[in-house]
Amino acid sequence: MSEILYWQALNQALDAELAADDAVFTLGEDVGLYGGTYRVSEGLMAKYGEWRVRDTPISENSFTGLGVGAAMLGLRPVVEIMTINFALFAMDSIVNMAAKIPFMSGGQFPMPLTIRMPGGIARQLGAQHSQRLESMFLSVPGLRIAVPSTPQDAYWQLRQAIRSDDPVIVLEHELLYFSKGEMDTHASAPPLHQALIRRRGRDLTCISYSRMLPLALEAAQALHAEGIEMEVIDLRSLSPIDWSTCVESVQRTHRCLIVEEDCRFGGVGGELAAELQERCFYSLDAPIQRVAGLDIPTPFNAKLEAASIPRQGDILQAARAVLNLVPGESS
Repeated sequence: MSEILYWQALNQALDAELAADDAVFTLGEDVGLYGGTYRVSEGLMAKYGEWRVRDTPISENSFTGLGVGAAMLGLRPVVEIMTINFALFAMDSIVNMAAKIPFMSGGQFPMPLTIRMPGGIARQLGAQHSQRLESMFLSVPGLRIAVPSTPQDAYWQLRQAIRSDDPVIVLEHELLYFSKGEMDTHASAPPLHQALIRRRGRDLTCISYSRMLPLALEAAQALHAEGIEMEVIDLRSLSPIDWSTCVESVQRTHRCLIVEEDCRFGGVGGELAAELQERCFYSLDAPIQRVAGLDIPTPFNAKLEAASIPRQGDILQAARAVLNLVPGESS
């Protein structure tokens, strides 16, 4: 057991899979000589050579398409898209090819393709570089989406994604790369798409993922001081979603709060709320509440940027509201 940074966990996972299987290679902008925008591929080009750690031109659709073709031929490519915002250039390769070829070929062509991409609001990168686009990929059948929130999960889930025969998007948050956490490379890994209860509670269930998870845990600790025990679930996966873990928790606490960084309208939280309302209707003692980002392009101004996404105070207010402790609704 050791404490390491999130990016270091990803680096170790990629290193381990490159060492274990000659069919694994990684490609993308600056992954080789530079070592990756967030250092994830640092040192790997020197260790495995430029054929397996390949720098590419600035052409996301082209090198993602190359990854699709390589996967069809039996290799296990790990495509790094520098930021989820640039994935918009690769949508044809991701949506029309990676997600559909296994189905349209009757299973003759598996798709052992991993696509890594950071997303979320970082620090004043502007509206075009601060998007949360997971809901776009969520609606594409055939894609799997992992959202690790801790170094341990970053290590586990990247290795599991690379070994999978399905196309897996590993969605990393830009502000998590330099977060620290414990990692045990010898621990048994939970299934790639299993949700985990990060904190037990009896009064309400909070469901979150990615960078909002640490905020939810901080809010749960603050509520504990008020005598409120909030259970916190880390989804870890957006496609598929582990409904059984979520349903069991909500049926036990009878209240549900969903926290996400993405915009409220059309976001992941809306799908979660709709499905849980159907499955848990007779167990709920209050309407499901959502805390989400504002439905605006992300401002560049630091104070406005911070105000456009959930903060701990927003989660506390929404939790008290779902418990009918204060009037009002979640943000």
